[in-house]
Amino acid sequence: MTSRITRRTALLATAGLGALAIPQRVRAQQQYRPEYKLSVVGNRPIPLSEGAFQWADLVTQRSGGRINLKVYPGSQLVGGDQTRELVAMRQGVVDFAVFSTINISPQIREMNLFSLPWLLNDHRGFDAIINGPIGEELFRTLTAREVVPVAWGENGFREISNSRRAIRTPEDMRGLKIRFAAGAIFSEIFTAMGANPLQMSFADLQPALSTGAVDGQENPINLFLGFRMDTLAQRHLTVWNYVADAGAFVVAKQVMDSFNAADRTLIIECARDAARAQIAASRAGIGVDGNRASLEELARRNVTVTTLDADQKAAFARVTRPVYDKWANTVGADLVRRAEAAVRGARA
Repeated sequence: MTSRITRRTALLATAGLGALAIPQRVRAQQQYRPEYKLSVVGNRPIPLSEGAFQWADLVTQRSGGRINLKVYPGSQLVGGDQTRELVAMRQGVVDFAVFSTINISPQIREMNLFSLPWLLNDHRGFDAIINGPIGEELFRTLTAREVVPVAWGENGFREISNSRRAIRTPEDMRGLKIRFAAGAIFSEIFTAMGANPLQMSFADLQPALSTGAVDGQENPINLFLGFRMDTLAQRHLTVWNYVADAGAFVVAKQVMDSFNAADRTLIIECARDAARAQIAASRAGIGVDGNRASLEELARRNVTVTTLDADQKAAFARVTRPVYDKWANTVGADLVRRAEAAVRGARA
C-alpha cells in the first residue's frame, strides 16, 4: 500500500512538474516582445534601408516569427533627425538600427575616420578598414556605448551633385550652397573649398533642393537615383569618392541580452547576410566589376557626370589637407596612422 501511494505520489509530482515546465517554456518565449523597432535613415530603395528591411525579414523568418522586427524608415522614431538614433537606442526608444557612421560621428569621434577626405578613395581601402583590425576596434568603441555591433555594411561613397555647374576643380565649389548630413568635419571640408555648407536632415533635403534653398548635396549615386534628385534640379554630378558612408548593424545591449544564446547567434548571422547583400547593392552599377548600369541611367536622365582622375582628386585633397590633419587628431592620430597603412596595403 505504501509503495503504491509512493509511486502514485511520484507520478503526480512528475506530472505536476511537467505541467509547470510547459508554461515556463511558453513564458520564456513570451518574454520576447510582440515587436522590436528597427530604425534606419531614408527608405527603400537605397542600400542602407534595403539592408535594414532584409535584416528584419531574415530574423522574423528564421525565428519562425518569435522575434518580430519592424523597420521604421526615415528615422521616424527620432522625428526624422538621424543624428539622434544612437541616443534613442540608449534610451530604449530604438531596439535595432542600421546606422550610417556619418550620423553617429558627432557622438563617437572615432567614426569620423570614414569622413577624412580622400583617405579611403576606393572600395579596396574601405574593405581594408571594415574587414580588418580597425573595423574590430571601431566595433569595440561602439560596444562601450551600450550597443552591440553585429555587422559592417555600406551605403556607398558619397559623390557631389548640384544645379549650377560641373565640378572639376576646387575653384568650381566656390559659392555653392551644399547640404551635408551631420558632423562638423563636413562643414570644414566644404568651407575649405570655398562652398557654403548647410547642415540639414535627410527629411529636409528634398524640399530644400526643390526650392533652391541649397544648390547641391553629397550622397551615394544609388541614393541619388532612388530619390530622383535629377528631378530636383540636380543636373551635375561629380564622382570623386571623397568619403565613404559605412553602415553599422547594431542592437541595443539590453535588448540583445534579453535573447537566449541561440537567438543572439541567429540575429548576428542574419545581420551578416543582410550586410553582404547591402554592400553588393551599394556597389551595383557604378563601375565596380564593369557594371555601369547606374552611371548609364544618370546619362539617360540627362545628368552630366564628371569623373575625377587621380590628379584632380589630389588637388581637392591638398585644399582640404588642413581639415584632414585637424580631424586626424580628433579621431586619434595612432588610429588614423594604422588606417592609412591598411589602405596603402590594400592598394599595393
